[in-house]
Amino acid sequence: MESVEKECGALGGLFQAIVNDMKSSYPVWEDFSAKATKLHSQLRTTILAAVAFLDAFQKVADMATSSRGQDFKARVQ
Repeated sequence: MESVEKECGALGGLFQAIVNDMKSSYPVWEDFSAKATKLHSQLRTTILAAVAFLDAFQKVADMATSSRGQDFKARVQ
């Protein structure tokens, strides 16, 4: 019976230590979560800007492809 009480006391102490660690680490996790959310937002904005740029570049490439090749060669020379 005494060993059961020791084990329960040890588990209770371990649980209390974990709870205290969680309480003290909460601000760190909160900061991490806020920074991760900001990173997600910035990456999404960057991807949307890259897609818009590639669409515009594709339009330029399509225009160059559909133009007459002779005119382009004459302008380059």
